[in-house]
Amino acid sequence: MRSRFARVRSAVRAGVLAAVLATAALVVPDAAVHPTDLVLVEVDRADGVAVQDSDVLWVLAVGSDARPGQSMLDVRADAIQLVGLNTRTGSAVAIGVPRDSWVPIPGHGHGRVNSALTYGGPQLVGRTVGDLVGVQPQYVLVTRFPFFEDMVDDIGGIHVRNPRRFSDEHLKPQGFARGRIRLDGYGAMAFSRVRKSLAGGDFDRSANQQRVLRGIQQAVRARADEPGFIARGVLTVMEHLHTDLPPDELFRLAQALAHIDPTKVTTCVVQGTIGTVGPASIVRPSVAQARRYGAAARSDASLRGC
Repeated sequence: MRSRFARVRSAVRAGVLAAVLATAALVVPDAAVHPTDLVLVEVDRADGVAVQDSDVLWVLAVGSDARPGQSMLDVRADAIQLVGLNTRTGSAVAIGVPRDSWVPIPGHGHGRVNSALTYGGPQLVGRTVGDLVGVQPQYVLVTRFPFFEDMVDDIGGIHVRNPRRFSDEHLKPQGFARGRIRLDGYGAMAFSRVRKSLAGGDFDRSANQQRVLRGIQQAVRARADEPGFIARGVLTVMEHLHTDLPPDELFRLAQALAHIDPTKVTTCVVQGTIGTVGPASIVRPSVAQARRYGAAARSDASLRGC
């Protein structure tokens, strides 16, 4: 059971989040001054789609492959992580979907899952991943990698535990050492994007993306009690965010993130086999495994034995 001090501290933190979000909604012009580097939308629910357990918020986090000057929503996705946040227990789960997974895309036949962002934006990529895993996300968050780099630098860098040394001649020629390593913004981006030099290719890359997400969450939680840290972070995000969510929903999401317990975070990557369609290399994902992950995590945002 949490101490009285911990409960009071959580209440104060929630109050700060609420105040900052309420203020930001009034004073931050939506993408009028700063570039849009984050897009957060609520997924439209089709008839017959069951609403998830009220204790668990499901967010599809998507890294856009947009280059400078390109719209984030007119290109393919480069990182796809379905994240469940349990607002009651503080547990969380991330289910990684390799970007080259060959799946049905509603209204577009079969294709790589990352192309759903190009075809129909956040709504379609959310529905496509939801159909694969069997859990429809309530929200889709899309970001571009330069903003991701800046965010990691703003929180003072992160630490990840790297299971094996690897390098990339273009992104990181000097490589990443094995063991617990510190990453700055650029390092976190490179660690998340390298694929060709990894033994497991797309699967290992997705797992590395999860290590970075875990590192970010741990770094934010470690500094959450510093005066002004949460307030500055929320205001920075709001300045670069385009969303139609009301402040109370933003607060609910921010509060859920702030309360995640690092010891209760589980990560899994949907496995599959490598194949080809025409000249294109693809991943044929294990739909049965994806559905098992979704079913196991649906009610409480945890995956035991993964």
